[in-house]
Amino acid sequence: MHDEVGAMWKQLVLALGLGAMSVAVAAADGGRGTGVSPQAERAVRAAIASFGPGVKIERIAPAEVPGFYRVIAAGQMVYVSDDGKYMLNGDLVQVDGHKSLGDAAWASFRKAQLASVPASQRIVFAPPHPKTTLTVFTDVNCGFCRQLHEHIGDFMKAGIAVEYLAWPREGVATTAGRPTPTYTEMVSVWCAADRKQAFAEAKEGHEPKPATCNNPVKAQYELGQRIGVSGTPAIFTPDGRELGGYVTAQQVLDDLARHPGSGS
Repeated sequence: MHDEVGAMWKQLVLALGLGAMSVAVAAADGGRGTGVSPQAERAVRAAIASFGPGVKIERIAPAEVPGFYRVIAAGQMVYVSDDGKYMLNGDLVQVDGHKSLGDAAWASFRKAQLASVPASQRIVFAPPHPKTTLTVFTDVNCGFCRQLHEHIGDFMKAGIAVEYLAWPREGVATTAGRPTPTYTEMVSVWCAADRKQAFAEAKEGHEPKPATCNNPVKAQYELGQRIGVSGTPAIFTPDGRELGGYVTAQQVLDDLARHPGSGS
């Protein structure tokens, strides 16, 4: 059933010309924002469910376009009419100032979601009194992720903390239902007696000593899906903005200068 839901939601995206989409298949949660009437909520949910009843809706809120609601579901943002008859998929831009209205909504959602992960479940590299803190979804076998970590010293010198979350690009389970090799490797890292050491060694290509424990790898992978992560590294600022993939310490400082209120 989960695979069928994922296929149906991906068909929607392909029909709208957007390519592949991350899919979270679970019962819909609350998700209603202020200003959403029960009648409109029912119509919006029915519209989304018509593409796959297991697509999880994370948030419904009034859009800036009258008669439409902004919906965050399965790592994507769409706009649905209040009668559930029409759906728009794309960036909503305010002509005055050429401002993307979706960016602020995404940032707010991502900030709240990322705040739910305690420091104890992250792998943290931090200088004293950091100027800002990045949350980085990473895969221990990803080439650009390894390049990023090779320069962790530059981030420390620049006063930038880096907090890693797990996002195995192979996913958590194979089609046969077995743990993927990357997921197994990342569990071993997160369950190591010295996480940071195991993490650093894995980034250098050394397979970690097998270990299991009550770990957050699956939960962090699913979190990444909810906020739209589709590859690694995926880098987020404290205010929920996505910086993209590989960045240098100087690029982070430049971004902080442009957004002085976004630091930690």
